Amino acid sequence: MSTLLRKPELYRANVGLAVFSKQGNVFLGRRINSHGAFQWQMPQGGIDPNEATHEAALRELEEEIGVSMKLITVLEETEDWYYYDFPPDLKKRLGGPYIGQRQKWFALRFTGSDSDIRLDLHKPEFDAWRWARPDDVVPSCVPFKRPVYSDVLKAFQKWTEPV
Repeated sequence: MSTLLRKPELYRANVGLAVFSKQGNVFLGRRINSHGAFQWQMPQGGIDPNEATHEAALRELEEEIGVSMKLITVLEETEDWYYYDFPPDLKKRLGGPYIGQRQKWFALRFTGSDSDIRLDLHKPEFDAWRWARPDDVVPSCVPFKRPVYSDVLKAFQKWTEPV
């Protein structure tokens, strides 16, 4: 469905984080208690009421992977919102008023070392993580997020070069 035909109020406001290593690889976390293939994803999370998108991005970065803003450089924020719909079986399990998520995406450069990534600083959402080559990201994630991930990686392609 075209973004122009979507009703934003039906989609949960969210931020997505494309965290790039100095080598241009992308951070992927494996959802805790997930099963089967395609369980890797980039960090993401909801935007709290009255919270700016960049504030949500930095909060989610720390909550999901334990990385403070001192260890990243914000490279870019998408101008547009990216949308995806929940598959029917997931929508049924989630309940609630939303049919999917709308996301502002951030490109972030991680400037720390791998030991600075701490999945256990808050209630863990991931049980493992890895750096992935950009072309390995889309095939590693759940199918319903693939169009968004593909678009995000195209938008942020310039950040996949080593620095």
